[in-house]
Amino acid sequence: MKDQIFGVLQRVGRSFMLPIAILPVAGLFLGIGGSFTNPTTLETYGLTSVMGEGTFIHNILLVMNDAGSVVFDNLPLIFAIGCAIGMAKSEKATAALSAAIAFLIMHSSIGAMIQVQGGAEQYLEGSIATVLGIESLQMGVFGGMIVGLGVAALHNRFYKIQLPTALSFFEGTRFVPIISSIVFLIVGILMSYVWPPIQSGIYAVGELVQGSGYAGTWLYGFMERLLIPFGLHHVFYLPFWQTAVGGTMEVGGQLVEGAQNIFFAQLSDPNTSVFSVEATRFMTGKFPFMIFGLPGAALAMYRTAKPENRKVAGGLLLSAALTSMLTGITEPLEFTFLFVAMPLYVIHCILAGAAYMLMHVFNVGVGMTFSGGFIDMFLYGILQGNAKTNWIWIVIVGIAYFAIYYFLFTFLIKRFNYKTPGRDDSAEEIKLYTRADMNAKKEGTSSAVVENEADALSAAIVYGLGGKENIVDVDSCATRLRTTIADGNLVDVDLLKSTGAAGVVHKGKGVQVVYGPKVSNIKSNLEEFIESGKASQLPSKEEFYGNEKPEEAVESLTETVMEEAVSTKELPQIAMVQSPMAGKVIPLDEVPDPAFASGAIGEGFGIEPTDGKVTSPITGKVMMVFETKHAVGLVSEEGVEVMIHVGLDTVSMKGEGFVARIEAGDTVQAGDTLLEVDLEAIKAAGHPAVTPVVITNSAQYKAIEVIKHGNVSHNEEILSIK
Repeated sequence: MKDQIFGVLQRVGRSFMLPIAILPVAGLFLGIGGSFTNPTTLETYGLTSVMGEGTFIHNILLVMNDAGSVVFDNLPLIFAIGCAIGMAKSEKATAALSAAIAFLIMHSSIGAMIQVQGGAEQYLEGSIATVLGIESLQMGVFGGMIVGLGVAALHNRFYKIQLPTALSFFEGTRFVPIISSIVFLIVGILMSYVWPPIQSGIYAVGELVQGSGYAGTWLYGFMERLLIPFGLHHVFYLPFWQTAVGGTMEVGGQLVEGAQNIFFAQLSDPNTSVFSVEATRFMTGKFPFMIFGLPGAALAMYRTAKPENRKVAGGLLLSAALTSMLTGITEPLEFTFLFVAMPLYVIHCILAGAAYMLMHVFNVGVGMTFSGGFIDMFLYGILQGNAKTNWIWIVIVGIAYFAIYYFLFTFLIKRFNYKTPGRDDSAEEIKLYTRADMNAKKEGTSSAVVENEADALSAAIVYGLGGKENIVDVDSCATRLRTTIADGNLVDVDLLKSTGAAGVVHKGKGVQVVYGPKVSNIKSNLEEFIESGKASQLPSKEEFYGNEKPEEAVESLTETVMEEAVSTKELPQIAMVQSPMAGKVIPLDEVPDPAFASGAIGEGFGIEPTDGKVTSPITGKVMMVFETKHAVGLVSEEGVEVMIHVGLDTVSMKGEGFVARIEAGDTVQAGDTLLEVDLEAIKAAGHPAVTPVVITNSAQYKAIEVIKHGNVSHNEEILSIK
């Protein structure tokens, strides 16, 4: 159990590395741009003429500030997508898209619930945020984590799901965004009830802090850090910085409210001799741990990384440490250990609270515009003079903090084997499928080295295509696995057929393996098998299968991986299929495509169209509209499954020249328009316009007969099905 928990934590930690990697540069942009575009800063140091509004430097700094802000403003979405990508086992692009959709739906659901419950005025001030233009609750990075990890779990559970034939268009990866949308609509509704009590607790702590002296200052610093992962630290500290919760003071004859406002009022007042520590105690504590402490933690993580990983880990940690030191943007560094070593983060929060308390004890009066990095320390501490600020205590305490963080983190990381950057044992033993294992798998034992039957089938396809190194590209269309190989002589057609294929079309360096509607899952399994590195580790085909013929060995495994393409049950209905296009009907075996002509996909007919209008040949439901709109799958009221494939190899046109007038799930009547097609565009692209119309569940019927040949118009009856 302990190893399983660590394994999950390692994967979670790795999933956060993708969004974290962008934070250092965004922090530099935001820290530098924000500090040097602050009007008070420019006026105080006489920089307005050089860097003030309208100058070239000012404009560049504004761009930097906005470029950094957009990353931090949208950090929850970035984490949602990054976590989903990192935790998804395969088909990561689908996971990313699903996470983005789920994130929007969750916050939209929360926004709707806010209105249902009486509007934003019913909530605490500061607890409502605008997320990508949606009024929602302020959930911060925590909201992104919920979505990212939740969608990844759904993705890994459902991205290979198989559905009944009538719903096969929605199976596999297409099902993931559907189930994610449903789940996170519900999560959004639940969060509208769960999250507000958490925010109320934050305000209660704030009131306690104000009246508790040094202990209150420690609690303030502790809570401010503790809320970073939840994105609620802004809700917590802004009342102290900007309202009377942080104190009031008369400066220059005017009453000023809020700690930060008091500091900047004093900064502008030439009569100020000492900055108010009662105000700056809500800011100054950041400097010791941001400039000194966290870089010490970074050094500890670097030193405890495995030697072979230190170069990569060092690059990440160095950039994050510099960002913390210079600008006070700590998330890049904190997030490197927060999720893989939670106790370290708790200790960090305790030390952060102590830093605030010590600055209060030593009467350090250094304020800030943005955060506690060296830029703000230099501007509002060093340049103001030690007499006004006591800034030297930041350095004294900071040096001690560097040592404490370094030695404490080093000890704890080693003692508890925390998987901080560079210590992740992500490489797993890859075992090969031997002849003995194949026999064991057939007997139903678990001793096989290839993890499951899907791997065994993928291995057979790899062997059939001539091996991993012979595979140049893998793709699929509506019914077939389409691959490009380097050497056509290495292809084993018999082995490919034994994998459950209805047919194999092999022309030069192109190999098409016809699987029917189940091809999407087979493609996903194959891509995962290749990307995992297993395909590269396969032994020779002879060693893998031993004395048994490969096609015979694979045939016994195929049934457990693929459902029967069709049922053997006979249906009593008599049905008619009409012509979907005007043109000339030709026998299916005259269609210039071996897969269709052989009947591997199903029985039917071809039509040489004279116009580009495609109408429904049956009354029923739309099962599938292929993404490039060149193929449509329908199921009639009697259960007849019809596929219309406009042109040959038109999948390569990427939808150009095709317009769909229906969507999957629509109900249609015979004669309703399905597609509008530019036949001239098909011909200009070098593809035949001949359109196969096939019954993909042909085996369910006793007889399928073409009853009309030659020229036909729309809606003439062409096929009789019994």
